[in-house]
Amino acid sequence: MSALRLLSSTSRRVPSAFLQQKRGYAEAASKLNLSLVLPHQAIFTSTDVVQVNISAATGDMGILANHVPSIEPIRPGVVEVIDSNNTSKKWFVSSGFANVHPGNKLTINVVEAAPLDSFSPEAVRTNLQEALKVAAGNGSEEDKMEARIEADVYEALQHALGSK
Repeated sequence: MSALRLLSSTSRRVPSAFLQQKRGYAEAASKLNLSLVLPHQAIFTSTDVVQVNISAATGDMGILANHVPSIEPIRPGVVEVIDSNNTSKKWFVSSGFANVHPGNKLTINVVEAAPLDSFSPEAVRTNLQEALKVAAGNGSEEDKMEARIEADVYEALQHALGSK
C-alpha cells in the first residue's frame, strides 16, 4: 500500500474526539507560570505572568498561556516579562534554553542575566570596540575566537539598549 493511501485511510479513522479539539490563539486572560533561573540565582520562581518575550535562536518570540510545548535555545538578547499589571521587566541574557511545558509552565535556564537598565551604553560601546580590535588582531586563534564571541554578545547588548 502506498504511503499516500495508508495516510488517507488512517485519516478517515480518526476518532471524532480528536477532530473537535482545535488549537486557537492563547487567551490573554490566562496566566503563564514562569521560572527564570541562573546557576547561582532564581529571578522568578513559579511566578504567574501574562507574557514572556525571548530572543530564541530561530528568532524573537512571544510566549503566552496555552503555547505549544517546545524547547527553544536562547541567543544573547533580551528576555522581557510582562506581568498582570502590564508592567514590563527586561533582562539581558547571554544564552540558555526556554522550555514551554504543558499546563502553562515556562522554565528559562540561562547562564548569565542582568537587568537591561544596569548597562551603560558608553561602556558597552567601548568594550565592543576593544573586543573587535582583539578579534582582528595578531593574537592566537583562541584569543581571536573568544574576542569574536565577546563582540557578538556586546553587539546584541548594544542592539537591546538601542531598542530599550
